[in-house]
Amino acid sequence: MGKNNVSKSDIIEQRSDNKSRLQLNKSTLKDLLAPSGVDASHFDYLEVFSKISRYARTFYVTTLPRQATFPYFLSNIYEFGDVNTSVYINPISETASQNDLNKQIVEIQSERFVAQDRGDINRDATLSTKQAEAEALRDQIAAGYNKLFEATIISTLFAYSKDELDKLSELLSMEASKSLVGLKTAWALQEEGFKSNLPLNNNKITRRHTFDRGSMATVFPFVNADAGHTTGVPIGINRQTGLPILFDNFNESMTNYNMIIFGKSGSGKSVTIKTIMARSAVLMGIENLVLDAEGEYVAVADALRGINITISPTSDTIINIFDLEPELVLDEITGKETYKLSVENKVEDVTQALTTMAKGVSHSTDVTELTRQIISEIVAEEYEARGFTEDIESLYVDTDTLTGQITREKKEMPTISSWYDRLAQKAKENTNETYEFHYNYLTKVMKQYCRKFNGQMAYFDGQSTFDLQDGCLFINIDISGLEERFARPLAQQILMSWIWEKYVKKNSEDKSKARKKRVLIDEAWMMLDYPEAISFLNTMARRARKRNVSLTVVSQKFQDFYEKKEAQAILTSAETKLFLAQDKSEIEHVREVFKLSEGEKDFLLTCGRGEGLLRLGYESAIIAIKPTQREFEFVETNLTKLIEMKKARQEG
Repeated sequence: MGKNNVSKSDIIEQRSDNKSRLQLNKSTLKDLLAPSGVDASHFDYLEVFSKISRYARTFYVTTLPRQATFPYFLSNIYEFGDVNTSVYINPISETASQNDLNKQIVEIQSERFVAQDRGDINRDATLSTKQAEAEALRDQIAAGYNKLFEATIISTLFAYSKDELDKLSELLSMEASKSLVGLKTAWALQEEGFKSNLPLNNNKITRRHTFDRGSMATVFPFVNADAGHTTGVPIGINRQTGLPILFDNFNESMTNYNMIIFGKSGSGKSVTIKTIMARSAVLMGIENLVLDAEGEYVAVADALRGINITISPTSDTIINIFDLEPELVLDEITGKETYKLSVENKVEDVTQALTTMAKGVSHSTDVTELTRQIISEIVAEEYEARGFTEDIESLYVDTDTLTGQITREKKEMPTISSWYDRLAQKAKENTNETYEFHYNYLTKVMKQYCRKFNGQMAYFDGQSTFDLQDGCLFINIDISGLEERFARPLAQQILMSWIWEKYVKKNSEDKSKARKKRVLIDEAWMMLDYPEAISFLNTMARRARKRNVSLTVVSQKFQDFYEKKEAQAILTSAETKLFLAQDKSEIEHVREVFKLSEGEKDFLLTCGRGEGLLRLGYESAIIAIKPTQREFEFVETNLTKLIEMKKARQEG
């Protein structure tokens, strides 16, 4: 019999620590978690090398508030962008707790005696309160109602550059300080801090704090997975609890009534907002006005017996950008409302619209501040020539009828054509060479907006052919027939100004008298290339609540909003946020701006149509929105599904 030719090293390889080769070769937790490399040569940050190199800085909590409140105690840290936070908790035995508290009580009593001898009444009162609290805590622990814990709180912040890391570090410290939580960089302990914040349960940072049972519970990042109000309309089902979610857009608990809805194409944005508007109109009497960029809300207006207004090169509809309306202004001292004309504000609004027109689709750089000044001066002269002042009586004129009676009628408003005539006259009279180029430019490019010259975009020139009336549950202004690249964004800006004048400003500032109104801007991303439009949208977002109006912005291109700093105020000022399915290219921007968790981020990448994340202030919930069969007939935008539903009804 021959010997097996097996070397000693093979036997060791097979049987090291009584483990098989399969066990030895399988991946470990370290293999899964470890990055490619870590540069720990710096005192206050690390550089982590992986597929994409990142910078990391670890902090630990140094100071705490006297009282901790759930869920706000550490929420500013948990919800701050790309931050990992660990809390190491060690219970303190009842015997050790009571001994420490007894020692503390004796020390406080000694300090009180000294304070009393010195006659320091304030110091004595403060120490008396501390002694009472310590004695109460000791008695609770003795009775088994309470317990003490030691805890270390560590946070690691990540960024893609050192400069960004420094900026975010300052912001994180500021956010934490809002809850009276103090953060300190783990100086010269960055490697130990980084390891402590890995899921290995190995804390190398020794800075500990003492909590009782109640305050210890506030560190857990779990909040109620529910959002909604006790009143309102049912808008969907909470995916986590199975309960319906009620939504009241005008609930007094909300800091403002604005709403934003973002989702990729096909995520169900239009169906969702149509469902919300239809239910709130029927069940709560909320009036809705839609600036419809794609012609998707015509059927909703018909179903709710509302009004459809079409603006296109072939329609007879005229909306005059110079329209001026009286507004109700509340006197905070007397509490009474009076009417007045805000001519100065209207001059600014019209100037912004005409400036956008002058820049045109090419965003001409020839339009400078001097050009804008010329536009503004002529607009002001147009109103002044007709005698408009802050007095609402200046809005009317008395005329004699054929029967000898005197009637009171509204004055005719300026128009783009009358403005152009004044522009042309001033251009002829101009003798200043500095102004000559700007006059020549304006007289050439603004012809296309005048009916007298058969301009291609003259649908905003002339006296308005209709007026907006209060009480209509649904008004749809359809601009889908306009050219998409420039005419549609221009129409959005002009119509926002007109809606503000005719629809929003008419609403009372007194909430008890004001109607509940919603203004929806569909596909708002179209306006983002036009600074004047963004400026007006920002103004509208800030001032809407004062008029009991909800500004609702629906868009699919979140990244465009993210990259325009001027537009970010629209996002952050909205109390209600609804995120439907997101595109992979945009999810990181959504996560960064709204401090989404990893779980929320992953859900928004995989959720189905009509599913999303609803945020009402600090509350959030996973929601599924599904219209009823009857609602689908006027909210569905997918033609294939509409044909299928029609066929199913016929067969039924």
